[in-house]
Amino acid sequence: MNDLVRQHTALGDSDLEWLHLLVSEWQLLSDLSFADLVLWVPTRDGTRYVSVAQMRPNTGPTSYQDDMVGHLVPRGRRPLLDAALDEGRIVREGDPEWREEVPVRVESIPVRREGRVLGVIARNTNLLTVRTPSRLELTYLQSASDLAQMIAAGSFPFEGQQVDMDASPRVGDGLIRLDADGIVQYASPNALSAYHRLGLAADLVGHHLGQATAELAPSRGPVDEALIKLASGWAPREFEIEGGDGVIQLRAIPLKPKGPRIGSLVLLRDVTELRRRERELITKDATIREIHHRVKNNLQTVAALLRLQARRIDSVSGREALEEAVRRVGSIAIVHETLSQNLDERVEFDDIADRVLAMVAEISPGKVTGRRTGRFGILDAEVATPLSMVLTEILQNALEHGFRQGDTGTVEVAALRGGTPKEARLLITVQDDGVGLPDDFDPHSSGNLGLQIVRTLVEGELGGTFDMVRAPERGTRVVLDIPVRADK
Repeated sequence: MNDLVRQHTALGDSDLEWLHLLVSEWQLLSDLSFADLVLWVPTRDGTRYVSVAQMRPNTGPTSYQDDMVGHLVPRGRRPLLDAALDEGRIVREGDPEWREEVPVRVESIPVRREGRVLGVIARNTNLLTVRTPSRLELTYLQSASDLAQMIAAGSFPFEGQQVDMDASPRVGDGLIRLDADGIVQYASPNALSAYHRLGLAADLVGHHLGQATAELAPSRGPVDEALIKLASGWAPREFEIEGGDGVIQLRAIPLKPKGPRIGSLVLLRDVTELRRRERELITKDATIREIHHRVKNNLQTVAALLRLQARRIDSVSGREALEEAVRRVGSIAIVHETLSQNLDERVEFDDIADRVLAMVAEISPGKVTGRRTGRFGILDAEVATPLSMVLTEILQNALEHGFRQGDTGTVEVAALRGGTPKEARLLITVQDDGVGLPDDFDPHSSGNLGLQIVRTLVEGELGGTFDMVRAPERGTRVVLDIPVRADK
């Protein structure tokens, strides 16, 4: 819609925003009217109309089999559009149009904002299945007529009340029509079922909806006057009420076709099962976070025991082996600590990489500094856990074997995400400026335990590649290339 409006019309950004607000709401008008809606806007030179949006009803057959968005129609070909635009009133024709052997009733509704008519909504009703309307259908059509008059007067949609139609109640979910005093004139069968689930034993018609709703809400002292007001439809609001065995989502729409409020439309949906599932997910998420927290605590306990054992060993090689094990356990604990603070099984790995770098730097034999460039981004837990251990082994190897006692130098960890959304890759480079590799060194056959761990995790668990070569000028470069999920 943005492109069509800016390409063909003279409407400004504020007018375009009003049209967006209208389009976010007009599924309601389409369903109440049992009709297709097409929004036509006059072109910049005033000689044509361009269709910028279209909506089909959920409550009846469509009048258009094809998509109308983007069509251009010369002024004069559709007199109803001209009359609605020029006169600023709703225009209805006497005889229906015939489209592919289907009779269609056509109406034009001007879209007004701040006294100006921005465009025209063509409302097209398929008359092929017309029959004597029921009470529900009559209520729908009357409500649609009131909303159409409000659009023509510029009082609907409600400014500042952007509605998410995917989350809001729809016409078919349940509908209640109130008079100006908040008394129920009509309640659809779905609406009655929803209120019966809240605990209502009687019919709604003839009762004050606000008071009936407040009585069904859990008692917390004095009657909630705000709830009574909301359920009476005094203002355009969405809210939820929980009582009995159910949870009901309500949306109130004041009806003001001629200025003063003549009543309200209340849409409602039974969201009991949806809220129950949400609570189950919240409980599940909390349980998973608690498990990660306990695993982290247990790993830290294991690391503490290994440190105690290392202090009691006289053998230097044995002590160093236990200290390496402490760092390996610690790198895994960092991931679980991060997961215990998240709502999903994904972690921001940059923080983990920085903490691993700081932890390993403690073993530096000289004045070696570590730094990170680039961004790892968000990674799944099944990638983050082995990757943290791989990073620990590579950094530990670089500091232990690349520098001698008293040396100064730098170890840099660089991360680069690339590839396509379907085949995203993470390229990691760890480079030091130490003594470098021996001439006969082969990283793919070395018996070093740390490199064996790296090869196993990178190639086996992560499905990536690992290489270790001399740096161009001095030192050693380790390159990891692993597949990851796209970072949104």
